[in-house]
Amino acid sequence: MKIDAPERLVHLVAHHSYAVYEAELRGLTEELADFHDERGSIRDALWYCDLTTSPDGETVDAEDRIADFKRRYGPDHLVTRFITGATPELLAAVERTKGRLSAVSAANPNGRPQGS
Repeated sequence: MKIDAPERLVHLVAHHSYAVYEAELRGLTEELADFHDERGSIRDALWYCDLTTSPDGETVDAEDRIADFKRRYGPDHLVTRFITGATPELLAAVERTKGRLSAVSAANPNGRPQGS
């Protein structure tokens, strides 16, 4: 199936939420190598959104979301191994994004576009 999506979006989604680590666990490193990992603030923001949104679209704490993965898949599942090993990298992206959001809020405390 082919969709008309910007190449950057395709690459970001291919690498969402530390997919490179899961690809290693699944033996899919070569397949993922076709997609560039831009490793920046946009990637961090995508990971942040994935980890702070429940399957129902509710805002959740990232640690709670990770615990939910472990609960749903059980201790012996590959997804549980992945999320356990990926947790430090995932939470680091969440913290970097929170820091960026705080910096923007501090620079613009009234919530209006600057120059208004």
